[in-house]
Amino acid sequence: MISLSIKLRKIMVEHVVTIGADCTVRKAAELMNEHQISCLIVVENEKPVGIVTERDMLNRIINKPRQPEKTTVREIMTSPLTVASPEMRAGDAAKLMLERNIKKLPVTENGLLVGIVSLTDLLRCQGVLKFLKDRKSVV
Repeated sequence: MISLSIKLRKIMVEHVVTIGADCTVRKAAELMNEHQISCLIVVENEKPVGIVTERDMLNRIINKPRQPEKTTVREIMTSPLTVASPEMRAGDAAKLMLERNIKKLPVTENGLLVGIVSLTDLLRCQGVLKFLKDRKSVV
């Protein structure tokens, strides 16, 4: 088990799949399917500017309806992006994700994307489940 005090640098996934803001939602879906992932970080000039998730596609494409071949990622991405530092502790990241109701947390350093942490990654940390249960009873 990993401790809540461990820094994100130690647990983040460093290979993050990204997409340009002007790419189509169809291209985003193809990338997500190819890599078997549930989100893409949207970048402009190598800097993260948003995130597009499966839920974004369901809510903003399928339920509208809009055409994925004609709609850009910029039109459906969630922005501004909530990010963390590689030096943030896992417990603080879990708290931030709970407060913001997010499941993926991009990690940036000097404005550049260096990794991503998911709620699943954090659940592997010792004490996170208890921390989240305690927070839920307070909220």
